[in-house]
Amino acid sequence: MRRSRILRWAAWLPALWLASAATAGAAEDAAPAACRVKGLKHEVLCGHVTRALDPAQPGGTTIAVHYVVVPAAARYKRADPVFFFAGGPGQSAIALAGSVLPLFQRLNHRRDLVFIDQRGTGRSAPLACDAEDGLPLAQRLDAKRGLARLTACLASLRELPHGDLRQYTTSIAMADADAVRAALGAPQINLVGGSYGTRAALDYLRQFPSRVRRVVLDGVAPPDMMLPVSMGQDVEAALARLFADCEREPACSTRHPRLRMHWQELLGGAPRRASVVDPLDGQPTEVSIDADLLATAVRGPLYAPGLAAALPFAIDEAAAGRYSALVGLAGALGGGARAVRLFEGMHFSVVCAEDAPDPSASPTSGLGAVYQRPYAALCRDWPRGSVSPAFRDLPTSPVPVLAFSGTLDPVTPPRHGERVVKALGPRARHVVVPNAGHGVMAIGCTREVTHRFIDAEDEAQALAVDAGCLARLPRPPAFEPPRPAPPPSGAAR
Repeated sequence: MRRSRILRWAAWLPALWLASAATAGAAEDAAPAACRVKGLKHEVLCGHVTRALDPAQPGGTTIAVHYVVVPAAARYKRADPVFFFAGGPGQSAIALAGSVLPLFQRLNHRRDLVFIDQRGTGRSAPLACDAEDGLPLAQRLDAKRGLARLTACLASLRELPHGDLRQYTTSIAMADADAVRAALGAPQINLVGGSYGTRAALDYLRQFPSRVRRVVLDGVAPPDMMLPVSMGQDVEAALARLFADCEREPACSTRHPRLRMHWQELLGGAPRRASVVDPLDGQPTEVSIDADLLATAVRGPLYAPGLAAALPFAIDEAAAGRYSALVGLAGALGGGARAVRLFEGMHFSVVCAEDAPDPSASPTSGLGAVYQRPYAALCRDWPRGSVSPAFRDLPTSPVPVLAFSGTLDPVTPPRHGERVVKALGPRARHVVVPNAGHGVMAIGCTREVTHRFIDAEDEAQALAVDAGCLARLPRPPAFEPPRPAPPPSGAAR
C-alpha cells in the first residue's frame, strides 16, 4: 500500500493511472493489439477509437478514447463482453483494471472484460490538475489555496487542444463507449458500473437499450441526484447512524459515552489551532482546525466501515485536543494509490454540467454547506456542457438490472437505489447489503452473485439469483488501540 495523502480540497470529491498523453488530433482508430498494462499480470489488448471532441462538429478536433480488453480464458467465448465503468466522476477505468479484475475472474472465463478510459481521464484526452504530493500539511489543508489551485487548473485546461470542457458530459462519453462496442464487433454488451459508473451505465442503457444484455449497478448514483446537495444529506445520515450504532454497542458506548456530544462540541469550538502529526513524514505541524475540515475529515472514513470503526476513537481524541488520529484517518481511504486518483478537470466538467444546474443557489445548512460551497464557487466559472432533459429520465428497462446498495454508504445509500429500481420497472432488482459502505462488489459473495446474474441464460433465472449470502454482514466493532496492560497485583511501583 502506498503512503497516504491528505488533500483537504479533494476530500469532498466522490471518491474512487497510467502515464497520460494528449490525444487531440488522432487520425484513425487503432485496432486492439497486444500490450502490457500496469497492474495486470498478463498480456492484454489495447486499442482506441477516434472521436470528435464536439459531436456537433465531426470535422473538427478529434480525440482518441483508449480502451483495454482482457480476453476471455475459454477457447469458445461468449459474444457479449463485460464493460466496466469507473467512478468519480474522474477515475481511469484502465488504471483500476488491476484491482477490479480479481472480482470478475469467473466472468472473464467466458467473456472479454473491457475497460475504457472515459474522455477526460487516463489516456483519453486527460484533464489533469497538478497533484499536491510533497507539500507541507498546512498547505494541503488550506482551502483557499486549494480553490486557487483549481482555478489556475481551469485556465490551463482551457488551453489544451482538447480543452473545450463542455464536451465531457456523461451522454457524450457513452456515445464513445458505444463506438468501442462497435469497434469490437459485439452485438450486445453487459454493463457493470460502480458509483458514478452507475450513472454512466444507466445513460448507456437509456441511449442504446437494444445493445445491452445485463446491467449491474454498485452504489447507485442517479442522473438527477444533484451530488453537491445530496452528499450533505447522505453524509449526515451515515454519521448519525454511526453514533446510534455506537450507543447500542456496549463496548463502544462504554468507551465513548459522549461521542455525539463531543462531535457537536468540536463543531461549535472551531476554528482552533492544533499541533497535528503529518501522516506523510511523521512531523508535528501547527494547523487550523475549522468546521469545514472536521466535516471533510469524517466523510472519507464513512465510505469504508472498517475505517469508520476508528471514528469514535478519533473523534474523542480530537475532543481532547489531539487531532492527529482524525486527520490521519481522513487520508487513509485509497492509501494514496494512483489508481484512485481523480482527474479533477473531468470531474468538474461532469458535475458542473449535470449536478449543479444553479451555481448561484445558496448552500444548504450543516454538512451540506461544506460540500456544496466548493462546487458552487468553481461551477460559477466552469464551462458547462449541454444536458438533454431526457438525460434525467429513467425509462423502463428492457433488460435485467441488478442494483447493490450498502446501508452505511454515505454517498449512494439505498434511498437512491430504491428510486432507480422502481423507475426501471419489473426487470430491475435491488439488493441492499446490511452494514456495507460505498461499493459492495468486493464483499463476501457479491462477485459470485454478479457472475450468476450475468451468466444466466434466462432473464427470469438472472433476476431470481440467490443473494441471501449477503443478508447478515455485521458492522465492524469500534476500533480501540492497544493499551498497556495493568501491572500485576503486588508488583513493585
